[in-house]
Amino acid sequence: MDESGLRHRTIPVHGVRLHAVEAGPPDGPLLILLHGFPEFWYGWREQISALAGAGFRVLAPDQRGYNLSDKPEGVASYALDPLARDIVGLIDEAGRDKAFLAGHDWGGAVAWWTAMCHPHRVERLAVLNVPHPAVMRRHLFKNPQQRRRSWYFFYYQLPWLPEWSFSASDFALGVKALRTSRRGTFSDEDIARYREAWSQPGAVRSMFHWYRAALRVRPRRPMSFRVATPALLLWGARDRFLGREMAQPSLDLCDDGRLVFFEEATHWLQHEEPERVNAMLADFFS
Repeated sequence: MDESGLRHRTIPVHGVRLHAVEAGPPDGPLLILLHGFPEFWYGWREQISALAGAGFRVLAPDQRGYNLSDKPEGVASYALDPLARDIVGLIDEAGRDKAFLAGHDWGGAVAWWTAMCHPHRVERLAVLNVPHPAVMRRHLFKNPQQRRRSWYFFYYQLPWLPEWSFSASDFALGVKALRTSRRGTFSDEDIARYREAWSQPGAVRSMFHWYRAALRVRPRRPMSFRVATPALLLWGARDRFLGREMAQPSLDLCDDGRLVFFEEATHWLQHEEPERVNAMLADFFS
């Protein structure tokens, strides 16, 4: 990717420093792109320049625990409440009242939670391949098929073993997860960038703390689990990790929502269908 138009920043928010990549006109509408596991800001590489070119001030952070951002100690540091406060802090630091949010995987969970707990700070919400947190929790414990898909949620609760297995053989398991995408989606250069991010001190431990916090730390209950913010849910139907049956129940919790399935795409939707995703995001946020 051409990175000449990207600006790298370190942004202090609520006691942590988040590394972020910024592009687009400084006075454009603020659009924050939130990556998931096991990615970092680079997971939005196909979207950043396109959306900046559409006039948005695009901000793609490394979320806490990832790549060059701070990695605070303790599982509780990676619960949904502090993760959502990080996003509010980014909006504050940008000098804005509101922002557009787009999130994939865990980034989508943070985006959902921010829209529920801080609805006055989110202009519009786009989520890729992750259900509403309440739907995810229900299916994780009551849907045997989804529990089989999400076996890793429970494995990641173990101490040190997930970190060791993920890091072994030059992060072979991380590479394998990315390779569940359509053939040719991630180049050797892309994989090298991911390995570099995973090699940052404390990164692997912190990445797994997100999963540990999800089952061990109950976030504060929002005023409502309904999402009042206009929402767009995009879903790669061939996702091996998250079943499509969770998409419609998630949409049912939105006052103003739209659901689009990409029948040939996997979990790595924005990587596999960048042009369609970019067009839909630009149109929805415009």
